[in-house]
Amino acid sequence: MAEKELILREKMDHSGLFNFSDIYTYLYRYLVEEGNFIVKEEKYSEKVSGAAREITVEWVASKPLGDYYAIEFKIKFELTGVTDVEAEIDGKKQKMNKGKIAVDLKGFLIIDPLSKWDPTPTLKFLREVYNKYIIPQRNKDTKMLVVLAVTGFKENLKSILELTGKR
Repeated sequence: MAEKELILREKMDHSGLFNFSDIYTYLYRYLVEEGNFIVKEEKYSEKVSGAAREITVEWVASKPLGDYYAIEFKIKFELTGVTDVEAEIDGKKQKMNKGKIAVDLKGFLIIDPLSKWDPTPTLKFLREVYNKYIIPQRNKDTKMLVVLAVTGFKENLKSILELTGKR
């Protein structure tokens, strides 16, 4: 069985103006096109109460790093009090969303995602020896890749929210 280790968990909140459909599209493309991740939407729910909406979106993004490692993201967007408003951006009126958006990011490192080292107890033991004594630096370097991927995603999200809010 593959080993799955939580490497980094990040959270961020934003209140104000944003365009969720643009954010959704941009971040999906960022993961798929720039990061070469496979993205699965595990949940999308929307509750409407009056003029306000509550939206929950959960993604799982995964990317193999060779035969022995894989990166996995779990991304959860929770939008509360979302209302549609018109805002003037660059002299033009555009439809925007106003409310609060909270994002929870979890970055995992998966060792032996295809479970090639699991068929026998001997192979499991050899995997532990291999991880602990032969490639400990490689494990640290790969964990750093997970950290960089999660922080890069968070920084892109922050920048798009800041750009939208300041226009």
